[in-house]
Amino acid sequence: MPVGVPKVPFRSPGEEDAAWVDVINRLYRERLLFLGQEIDSEISNQLVGLMVYLSIEDNTLDIFLFINSPGGWIIPGIAIYDTMQFVDSEIHTICMGLAASMGSFILVGGEITKRLAFPHARVMIHQPASSFYESQTGECILESEEILNLRETITRIYVQRTGNNFFTISEDMERDIFMSAVEARDYGIIDLISVTL
Repeated sequence: MPVGVPKVPFRSPGEEDAAWVDVINRLYRERLLFLGQEIDSEISNQLVGLMVYLSIEDNTLDIFLFINSPGGWIIPGIAIYDTMQFVDSEIHTICMGLAASMGSFILVGGEITKRLAFPHARVMIHQPASSFYESQTGECILESEEILNLRETITRIYVQRTGNNFFTISEDMERDIFMSAVEARDYGIIDLISVTL
C-alpha cells in the first residue's frame, strides 16, 4: 500500500494557523532542492524555475541541491548547470547515493568549496552519448558533430571546475569512471565529504 507524499504543518508569515503541505514543498521553502531521478526536460525546468525564484526572493541566502541521479539528457542538464552559474545565490551541491553522467556534471557545477558528497556516495563520469543509430545517415553526421561539440564544452567545464588538465579529463571520459567520495574529492569534482555523527 503506497504511503503517498508525507505532509507537514507549515505556518505562512502572518497566518495564525498552520496549513498542511507536502514535505517537498516545505523543504523548497527552506531552499532545499532535490534531483532524485533521471534528468529530462520536466525536472530541469522545475529546478531552473525554483533556483531563479529562490534567487529573486532572496539572493543573499544559499540554495542546497541534493543529487541522487543516474544522469540523463544532455541539454536539460546543461540548462540546470547554466542556471546554477547565472543565479546570484550560491548553490551547494550534495551527492547522496549516485551522481552519474549528467548528475556528476551538475554536482561539479556547485559553488567551489561548497560541493560535497556523503561518505558512501558514488560519482561517475563519461562522455556524452546519443541515439543517432536510429537516425538517417545525413542526420547521423549532423548529430555526431553536435555531440562532439557538446563533449568539448562539457570537458572544458570539468577542466575549469576540477583543476585537471584537458587531456586527463578527455581520456577519463572515454569510459565510465566510477569514484568513491574520497576519489571524487581527490579528482576535484567535490570539495568536502560530509561526516557522519
